[in-house]
Amino acid sequence: MAVSFFYQGNPCRTEGTLATLPHPAKGYFIANGFTAPPDRPIQEGDQIWFIPEGQLPSAAAYAQILSARYTPSVYEKLKQAKVAIAGLGGLGSHIALFLARVGVGELLLVDFDSVDFTNLGRQNYTLADLGRPKTMATADHLSAVNPILQVKTAQVKVTAENAPSLFQSYPIVCEAFDQPENKAAFVNALLANTTCTLITGSGMAGTGSANDIHTRRAMGRLYICGDETTDVQEGTSLFASRVAVCAGHQAHMALRLILGDTSP
Repeated sequence: MAVSFFYQGNPCRTEGTLATLPHPAKGYFIANGFTAPPDRPIQEGDQIWFIPEGQLPSAAAYAQILSARYTPSVYEKLKQAKVAIAGLGGLGSHIALFLARVGVGELLLVDFDSVDFTNLGRQNYTLADLGRPKTMATADHLSAVNPILQVKTAQVKVTAENAPSLFQSYPIVCEAFDQPENKAAFVNALLANTTCTLITGSGMAGTGSANDIHTRRAMGRLYICGDETTDVQEGTSLFASRVAVCAGHQAHMALRLILGDTSP
């Protein structure tokens, strides 16, 4: 019987249940990419991993999990994909997390700022991150979710002058800045000087219906996510729930582009 079992080089029995395989008392089995109970019978062709409690799966085990869920052809596209994220606030920190969970192969994280108390209300940070560069804090969060993700960082303030050189090697760029003027300068610089496709956020403030947030293709290489109306102003604040909806739109549009779907 052809069975592959992966745990500290221990040999694999070819009959019985998963519980008969050599393993510590605490942990869980992955059989052919899916969590399996200990009483599951061992079957011909199985690829079985044991993940000890409190540990992340190995890179090979995690790759098998993603491949099994998405199908090998989809996973291969995700594994080869490269996405850059400009700004790691309420939008960018969540876009990064969503794309890491999906299984995108490489992410570039760009931000000049550090985490402070005011960020905890809507950004993907914790008290333990206070004072840390957002690039480093986000990279650590992503690595704790996806052990095979390649993360690159640039702790720098993005300008119209340096944007092309920072992002030119990334086919998909998610813009996640706070200030409208910075957004416009960034978009214009990349559209004029690179071949990347841009996914921007515009309009996510307030407590209006999350159903108003949408994705629109503004032109060939530019997508806009948001309600395109509500900006931060007196009496209108940003709330984590609505910002995360917009971040989900941006991450999902990136996913669709990776898989070859250019429709908004």
